[in-house]
Amino acid sequence: MTKLSVNINKIATLRNSRGGNVPNLLQVAADVQRFGAQGVTVHPRPDERHIRYQDARDLVSVVITEYNIEGNPQHNFIDLVLECKPTQVTLVPDAIGALTSNAGWDTIKNQSYLKEVIAEFKKHGIRTSIFVDPVLEMIEGAKATGTDRIELYTEEFAHQYGLGNKKGIEPYVASAVMANELGLGINAGHDLSLDNIRFFKENIPGLLEVSIGHALISESLYLGLENVVNMYLQRLK
Repeated sequence: MTKLSVNINKIATLRNSRGGNVPNLLQVAADVQRFGAQGVTVHPRPDERHIRYQDARDLVSVVITEYNIEGNPQHNFIDLVLECKPTQVTLVPDAIGALTSNAGWDTIKNQSYLKEVIAEFKKHGIRTSIFVDPVLEMIEGAKATGTDRIELYTEEFAHQYGLGNKKGIEPYVASAVMANELGLGINAGHDLSLDNIRFFKENIPGLLEVSIGHALISESLYLGLENVVNMYLQRLK
């Protein structure tokens, strides 16, 4: 079964919009695990517009499943990860001020930099994953960085699936096959939803984990958080 890690950034966005502590981020993290999610993901950004760095620290004692911290490995982010020591760090090449993640790493141009950062995290026993587009050259480049896993950036798949083009899965299948051959673990995330997750899961060999936030929280407004978490778990079996 592919693991579900719930990204709780949107809970923090809602909390921050009003001030105070409603909804309670830590309680939501505890609840999604109680509902069956096998992990919790946060993606703090430099402006802390949703997840704050202190949230990441506070979650250390709350996350009893797998804790995944995503972000651009700038100095303060690296320091945060080394302090929190999550199960996994996912490196994402966010531009400062980007609304959301919008591209994977160029693992060839950035190879030496990624090698250095990944070696530091692995030295502290933190599993590493890097965000990549479904491009075979980038998968090969990822292997050379020393990363444990890749996270396939799935926005284009979701867009094509929404248009009815199921062939949009093909670059992801090819990338997964190569990753498996290279001994890289496979994660995935971005715009995965209840509508498309089953098809994606059924077609990606060796899919270990998906990280889902925006769609899952949005769907929960209508269907309820516990119900939605369990709907994802059923589709991921």
